[in-house]
Amino acid sequence: MNSLRYMSTQPIISVKNLVKSFGSVTAVKNISFEIEPGEIFALLGPNGAGKSTTIKILTTVLEPTAGEIRLNGFNPVERPEAVRRSFGIVFQDPTLDNDLTAYENMEYHAVLYAVPKSVYVSRIKELMELVELWDRRTSFVRDFSGGMKRRLEIARGLLHHPKVFFLDEPTVGLDPQTRNHIWNYIHELNTREHTTIFFTTHYMDEAERQASRVAIVDHGSIVATGTAMELKNQTRTASLEDAFLALTGTSIRSEDASATDAMRAHARAWRR
Repeated sequence: MNSLRYMSTQPIISVKNLVKSFGSVTAVKNISFEIEPGEIFALLGPNGAGKSTTIKILTTVLEPTAGEIRLNGFNPVERPEAVRRSFGIVFQDPTLDNDLTAYENMEYHAVLYAVPKSVYVSRIKELMELVELWDRRTSFVRDFSGGMKRRLEIARGLLHHPKVFFLDEPTVGLDPQTRNHIWNYIHELNTREHTTIFFTTHYMDEAERQASRVAIVDHGSIVATGTAMELKNQTRTASLEDAFLALTGTSIRSEDASATDAMRAHARAWRR
């Protein structure tokens, strides 16, 4: 597990008494947490626990029902554009354009974020070298493996120098070697650019090794927050996975269909 190497007087993310309801269903129930600049923070929880809803609120896809939020000092409801410029994100499902080359995907992102060409030309090269894809810059993304696409998405999400980098299940479906490489890239940017990392994962060993601090959410509420060691001590367990099960139970979970459908409908309406 990483040592806590950050020092700050103001959190990069501050969430106070956050609530999100979809009709009669409350997906997020009065949660609060703070994340310091440069921290590597994991949000863990069973299916339907409220992780995705929380991330969608932080990234301006959804508006909160109640609560106070600040990301890089900005309120996502009042200053959505400023918040969007402050973060990069890698979604669980690929969002690259398969009909463009790797370089063209990067360039398109630079244009969307109004990064000047005088800046993005060298930045693209730097990031594609970081993720070991510079020699494939003229290849079409449709010919990339899943691991190569994920590496390119990481590079793309960092192009505009975000303060916060969201990673939703960043290594799902990847082999152990590729997972290891991806985390090496993430730690390098965290060290070099002091980027705050906010990630979700279902790999408990990954969270235990990589996160400075972990929050576990269940049924829309945060049930525990701390380092992996603190959570293991709290639950008197030998691993973070055992601590997770002790805090959330062992029953199989599934997404609440009504909450998921309502959230999707709300997100579509809000983006129009």
